[in-house]
Amino acid sequence: MKRTVGYTWRLREVMAVQRVFTATELVQLLHERGINLSASQVHRLVSGTPERLSLQVLSALCDILACTPADLVVTSAENAGVRRTGTADTTAQPPVVAKLRPRPARILAEE
Repeated sequence: MKRTVGYTWRLREVMAVQRVFTATELVQLLHERGINLSASQVHRLVSGTPERLSLQVLSALCDILACTPADLVVTSAENAGVRRTGTADTTAQPPVVAKLRPRPARILAEE
């Protein structure tokens, strides 16, 4: 069975709990830990969901915000729905066509 995996990036929420409200504050705090990212790079980390993230940056964020990686990244996995195809179920009965067709109109002659 196929599974669909995903994640939720919660940096902004964790920052708010620790009373760090702007990306500019985070730039300075990262710089103090030897992580030199531009303001636009940090803004993208805060406002978006990164596809890739260095472990150095993740470790620095955890140190700054006094949290664990599990607090910043919430993972999810669920079974993918099985797609139905036209050939998947050959034992099913086809619909009765007579019930689906409209009844023909009957035209009566005027008297």
